[in-house]
Amino acid sequence: MRRLDRPLLILTLLLLAGGVVVMSSASIVISEKNFGTPYHYLIRHAVAALVGLAALAVMQAIPYRLWRKLALPFLVASLLLIAAVFLPQLGFSFGGASRWLRIGSISIQPSEILKISLILYLASWLDRKKGQSKSFTTAFVPFLVVIGIVGVLLALQPDIGTLIIIGGSAVILYFLGGGRILQLAALAMLAAGALAAIIRVAPYRVNRLLVFLNPELEPQGIGYHISQALITIGSGGFFGRGFGQSIQKFSYLPEPLGDSIYAIIVEEFGFLGGIATAALFFLFFLRAIAITRRAPDFLGKLLVAGFASLITLQAFINMAAISGLLPLTGVPLPFISYGGTSLVAALAMVGIMLNVSKRTA
Repeated sequence: MRRLDRPLLILTLLLLAGGVVVMSSASIVISEKNFGTPYHYLIRHAVAALVGLAALAVMQAIPYRLWRKLALPFLVASLLLIAAVFLPQLGFSFGGASRWLRIGSISIQPSEILKISLILYLASWLDRKKGQSKSFTTAFVPFLVVIGIVGVLLALQPDIGTLIIIGGSAVILYFLGGGRILQLAALAMLAAGALAAIIRVAPYRVNRLLVFLNPELEPQGIGYHISQALITIGSGGFFGRGFGQSIQKFSYLPEPLGDSIYAIIVEEFGFLGGIATAALFFLFFLRAIAITRRAPDFLGKLLVAGFASLITLQAFINMAAISGLLPLTGVPLPFISYGGTSLVAALAMVGIMLNVSKRTA
């Protein structure tokens, strides 16, 4: 058995450490305003990072082949947790979305757990279906059923950003598992139709699309978020204002700790900081690809490819959306944005990838 892949671990720790540094600046104003102390969100983020590192350590120690037996129960459990957010006794809403469970003083976001369980299940299922993955009845239809159930639950929350990321990662995994091009084309058409219907039923989603097509539309209204994000990014220049010198975090930029934290990175560290962040995610993906090439079996390849695709897809969607290159989607930047469940889940995924790396040839 080899040692775990150090480059992947180092890249993950760099992103995690960078997230803590940025959070120490981005959170100070809103933390003082909401809790009377500048360190509330930073402390919670640091605690989540430590819990996430513990999850990484546990996951890298569990032989990844054990997930073959555990994947289905884990998926069912995560779907039940998703459904539980709609129960008044357990779930709670924020900003019109029902995405969280309250357990004592702790809140969790089940969709982040679903990301792990779905990749584990699909990788295990495609591994068992190896040689049959081109079949319409034994592969394509069951895949549609699983994705359909997940899609309905996420759309009801609503959490369309997570749905896009999970759906995109699932399709990539299905393709790597041997799916036919025609099947993938059919999936793309079904997804486009479903997404169009979802957008039409909610005016705020239509507004996001309109603002994407015309960023100058109503800068004090429906275009406020992207307008402030672009101002934040533009004011950073090439080298940035300097660490801790963000102006936009003073109640101008919405969600400076979450979806918009990449804009704070660019404002304080400039174009160079933004490029460096994107480069770390790109190197993370390349290192994961290197692990898949040496993975000892098909299951290991699919697990690493699935988790790497999900993390990097989410990262680049977040950075592109806050830069005005895609419509705003409301997804966090992995390892960096505030959100305990998201951070712990991302580090747990890396732990599984590292376990595969220990068994590479």
